[in-house]
This record gives sequence, C-alpha cells and structure tokens, in this order.
Amino acid sequence: MSLMTSAQRLAAVGNRAAGALAFLAPLLTRLLLGPAFFLTGRGKLMNFENTVGFFTQLGIPFPEANAAFVASLELAGGILLTLGLGTRVVALLLSSTMMVALLTADRQSFLEGLAGGDVTGVTPAVFLLFLVWLVLYGPGSVSLDWLIGKRLRQSESKAEPNGVFRTEAGAGTR
Repeated sequence: MSLMTSAQRLAAVGNRAAGALAFLAPLLTRLLLGPAFFLTGRGKLMNFENTVGFFTQLGIPFPEANAAFVASLELAGGILLTLGLGTRVVALLLSSTMMVALLTADRQSFLEGLAGGDVTGVTPAVFLLFLVWLVLYGPGSVSLDWLIGKRLRQSESKAEPNGVFRTEAGAGTR
C-alpha cells in the first residue's frame, strides 16, 4: 500500500467522522448561548429599574421600552435558542442587541480589542460571531427547527404535482 493511498484512506475516515459529528457544532453553540441569554434576560427583568438606569446612562432612546424589549428578547430568545426553535430569526434579533452593546456599553473595550488585534475578551463580540454563524448555518439536526422542517418536508412529499394530496380519508386539494 502506498503512502498516498494510506493518507487518502485516513482523510476519508476523518471526513466521515467529522460528518457524523457535525450536529455537535450548532447544538453546543445553542447550549452555550441559550442559557447565557436566558440568565442575562432574567437578570435584567429582576433588576429592571437598574437596567433602565443603565440604558439611560448609555443614552439609549426610550430606555424603559428598550430595557423591557431587550430583557424579554434575551429571556425568551435564550429558551428558544436552547430548544433550537426559530433559531435563525432569534439569532438575528439577538445579534442586533450585541451590536448595540458593542456600540454602547462595551464600546471602549471593543475598540481597544480591535486596536490590539484581539476582541476575544469582549463577550458581545464573541456572542455576535456565534449568533451570525447560527443565522447562516442554522440550528443543526438536533433541534425543534429541524424536526418541524422534517415534518413539513414529509407533508409536501405526499402532495402530488397537480395540487392534489393524499390523506387517509382520500384525496383533497390545496
């Protein structure tokens, strides 16, 4: 057996293993971000007056309304991310809150991180990166989104091209 053949076989095994474990990347990302957002949202709601004061200090317009919106989004969004339900929409909405955080509360540390070439210590920047990845990649196969999509695809595959679909009781139309 040649060295090239051995390397090709090893690469094929590695590719199969990576493919079999691909579900872990979005699952672990959601399991990391979901609880983190849930806890920060809950903290904002439990200390609502402090959150409103902080938003006021940052110059965020309509601080009370924005505090309620962000806290609720983080709380509910954290649960939804963990479950993998509405993942792309939730991740997009939470991305916007991370952008606002980077432009307001974490602006100085973000700019310093950019200047030093390392923003990994700026939590909203790291979360934003993961959230954008979830928007683009999706929730993965271990998620409610995937299960719902699978059900919908199965329903659509039962439909016939002329708009008629089969049910247990007979034929119907769309």
